[in-house]
Amino acid sequence: VSSTPATRLDVINLQEQLDTKLQQRQARETGICPVRRELYSQCFDELIRQVTINCGERGTLLLRVRDEIRMTIAAYQTLYESSVAFGMRKSLMAEQGKLDMEEQIENLQQEKRDLEQQVLELKNKCDAIEKTAAENRKLEEKKSQEEIQALKKTNGQLQAQLEGIIAPQKK
Repeated sequence: VSSTPATRLDVINLQEQLDTKLQQRQARETGICPVRRELYSQCFDELIRQVTINCGERGTLLLRVRDEIRMTIAAYQTLYESSVAFGMRKSLMAEQGKLDMEEQIENLQQEKRDLEQQVLELKNKCDAIEKTAAENRKLEEKKSQEEIQALKKTNGQLQAQLEGIIAPQKK
């Protein structure tokens, strides 16, 4: 660690070293990359060191800024992990809810089929009862007609006998 102020050439060398290390360690250019974050953090620490040599107050302020940025990133990382866990829980709950709904749908469809079968059986039973009732009604009507005919015949015979009994007495 040198206590001499950094020159323009030192900054250019630092930039070249950063680019070389990024390529050597195959840091991703986009997205979250721990390798890239570590290399940039080392570079920023070196820049803070160089600035602190020239102006201590500016270096201290940059340290505060760096620490605040690290805390903010840590908070975002915690928030991200928490949201991923929440998303996974919700996804699992939705999947379980979907399975429950599919099971309930199948049960209701089976119940519907059973009820439709029951309706069909009851309709057939009702038709059979109506048919039997109609046949019984016809038989009863036929029986009643026969009985009426028999009663009329008996009535006619009784009237003839009564007239036969009454008519000879009038002579």
